[in-house]
Amino acid sequence: MKGKWVSGLAMLTALSVVGAAIKIPAIVGSVALDAFPALLAAVLFGAGAGALVGAFGHLLSSLIGGFPLGPLHFLIAVEMAVLVWVFGRMYKNNKILACVVFIIGNSLVAPLPFIYLMNVGFYLGIIPSLLIGSIINTVIAMVAIPRLTSLVTHGLPNRDVKQ
Repeated sequence: MKGKWVSGLAMLTALSVVGAAIKIPAIVGSVALDAFPALLAAVLFGAGAGALVGAFGHLLSSLIGGFPLGPLHFLIAVEMAVLVWVFGRMYKNNKILACVVFIIGNSLVAPLPFIYLMNVGFYLGIIPSLLIGSIINTVIAMVAIPRLTSLVTHGLPNRDVKQ
């Protein structure tokens, strides 16, 4: 059973790499379709697993983009892990609210530290592409989750899969 779990997370992390290659035009080259596999992992394998995929997915996406913000990408990876964890915890109670919280958190709240680290212009410049990327990632995840739930539940105890 652990092998299936690890394999599933490895596949979703690999899917993050594929999504990382699909960039959203932005002033920073790391806005991409790398978050939806983490959202899938958070629902299908648990919030903690989704947080791991989210952090690694962002780091891989920024690596493909050339680490334009340098070590600040580690801060963003932690933020992504927290947002995906919150999404996974909220999803089982209220799917729509989980989506809204993720989109707002990823596009408006997560870049707030960059007001102090960079400037307000950077914050305002990154919001449109983060908002578009967050919406696309969330929509893809919401379309895929119901279709993939049966694949994950097959052979696993129901307590391991968050529906």
